[in-house]
Amino acid sequence: MNPLISIITVCYNAEATIEPTLRSVDAQDTAGLDMPVYEHIVIDGASSDTTLDILAAHPNPCRTVFSEPDGGLYHAMNKGLAKARGEYVVFLNAGDRFHGTDVLRRISRAVAGSSGPGIVYGQTVLVDNDGRELGPRHLRAPEHLSLASFKDGMLVCHQAFIVLNKITEPFNTEFRYSADYEWCIRCLQHSRRNVYLGDTPIIDYLSEGLTTRNRFASLKERFKIMCYYYGTVSTVARHAGFVLRLLRAKKGQSRN
Repeated sequence: MNPLISIITVCYNAEATIEPTLRSVDAQDTAGLDMPVYEHIVIDGASSDTTLDILAAHPNPCRTVFSEPDGGLYHAMNKGLAKARGEYVVFLNAGDRFHGTDVLRRISRAVAGSSGPGIVYGQTVLVDNDGRELGPRHLRAPEHLSLASFKDGMLVCHQAFIVLNKITEPFNTEFRYSADYEWCIRCLQHSRRNVYLGDTPIIDYLSEGLTTRNRFASLKERFKIMCYYYGTVSTVARHAGFVLRLLRAKKGQSRN
């Protein structure tokens, strides 16, 4: 039987961040579930540090490691998608981890109770390199998710966005920093039912990622993506509203 969930981890020279991710996957409590719950696919970009040694030190019969040069983050994620056998796919990259040992069990129950939803999703908390919680994301996942939800940005963290494999398509590698946002929109276009896992977070997200380090370039890409999917006029008007709210907030702070 194919597994229910394919967990895809992309990494490159990740000796400082990969171990918590591996421990998080290995700690998942799947006892008593009827079918193979997960496979863990690690796509390594031919790391030259000790990443592969760390992977070797954490054997798991559900884990397969592929190590070879790639064309960057989203190219590597496409390689992971092509290898995924699971009914659902989730990306958990180096430094990210599941929030607790019951996340895969919660996903499994949601899938079984909703007759094959297109997307299962939940909340995220930000953590530092030591796993200390820094707080929630500034965007909160809504209780009711639709294609229109992403007009306001990436309301659901990519790592907390579990997608029915058969409705996924490759990432558009023309986008260097926001291909995940565009990919999520396309998944939402094909999803007939989206299931919320509740207010308890499912993902601890390492705050210092590729998008975080290149925030301005990422925002430019996201604006372009929004214009394409939601219309230029609507996107410009929405961003004007964002700016006005920001200015009002800063004005209120200065008065205090």
